Amino acid sequence: MSIFVVTAIALLVSVAMALARAIMGPTSYDRILAVNAIGTKTVLLIAVVGFMNGRPDFLDLALVYALMNFIGTLAVLKYFKFGTLRGGLSGTPKGDR
Repeated sequence: MSIFVVTAIALLVSVAMALARAIMGPTSYDRILAVNAIGTKTVLLIAVVGFMNGRPDFLDLALVYALMNFIGTLAVLKYFKFGTLRGGLSGTPKGDR
C-alpha cells in the first residue's frame, strides 16, 4: 500500500472526527473551528490525491481552496462577533459614525 493511500485514509478519518466536533461542538466557535479544520484537511487531501495520480498541478487548486477557506472563516467569525459583514475593522457600520 502506497504511503499516499495511507495518508489519504488518515486524512479522511481526521475529517470524520472534525465533522463529529462540528455537529456536537458545545459553542458556535467550536463548530467554526471544526469546519475550518475540515477545510484545511481538504486542502491536504487535494494535494495528496494530486500526487497519487501524478498530477502535482493539483497544488494550484489546493492553494485556491486554502485561500477561500481562510477568507470564509474570517468572514464567519466577523459575522458572529459583530452581527454584520459591513463596516470597518472596528465593527461599527460606516454610516453609524
